[in-house]
Amino acid sequence: MDLKLPIAAITDEFSPDLEVALDAMSKIGMTGAELRVLWGKNIMDLTDAELDRAKQILDGKGFQVMSIASPLLKCVLPDSPEIDSRFQHDIFASKHTFEDQPRLAAHAFEIAHRTGAKIIRVFSYWRTVEPLKCFDRIVTALGELAEKASKEDLIIGLENEHACNLATGAEAAAALRAVDHPNLKLVWDPANALVSGEVPFPDGYRLLPANRVAHVHAKDCYMKGHKPEWGPLGACGIDWKGQIAALLADGYRGYVSLETHWAGPAGDKLQGSTICGWNMKHLAAA
Repeated sequence: MDLKLPIAAITDEFSPDLEVALDAMSKIGMTGAELRVLWGKNIMDLTDAELDRAKQILDGKGFQVMSIASPLLKCVLPDSPEIDSRFQHDIFASKHTFEDQPRLAAHAFEIAHRTGAKIIRVFSYWRTVEPLKCFDRIVTALGELAEKASKEDLIIGLENEHACNLATGAEAAAALRAVDHPNLKLVWDPANALVSGEVPFPDGYRLLPANRVAHVHAKDCYMKGHKPEWGPLGACGIDWKGQIAALLADGYRGYVSLETHWAGPAGDKLQGSTICGWNMKHLAAA
């Protein structure tokens, strides 16, 4: 099967055991790995020895690390409006605070260089009931990160995250306009936009500057009120066929990376991610 886009996954969506995850991903035909949680620890908390072990395993199985799925700016912004309680806060073994952010950023650069990743995923602080009141401080933080990343030959990848202040295509596009920096790009997540009340494709996607989409996360769900019901990729509420076609038409040639979220049949996450991975491969070859 010839792929029009390369495919990848956040490894812990398959298993916290890196070797188990990569074996399953390899069978599907994935060649990229995104690192978030390994062996029960957030990527930011691994020792140098653990990072080197991970890199050795990844190299041995022929995987490229394209992104560090860091928790940068996934915390409370001090002196901001009340947190919006409608959204679940997924921290993935990370307990870092606002005060930790400068240290985390410096460490994320080190991890990227150690693993060969070019993208560091970041957020926009936990979503408040008045996100616009946080906008100026968010774009200041993103601009500072982008400037630091430029000196490291790295890309800051802002993910539109439903539990954070920049959740939709419209909100992400506004931030990209405000920070017109070549080292700030977007990790586009259509499902997060859907959870936030936006029609991700075509509506949200068409608001984005296509040349600043650096990475794409793939998962799928239906909405029940304000709560997502996650399911098999390509079988729920996202027009993934249309989204992939639009990315290709716009010249995107980066990875599409699986972030399953679905618990899988009978709660078997490995099987669920395997099903979604095969679905994603067919979409990327369509």
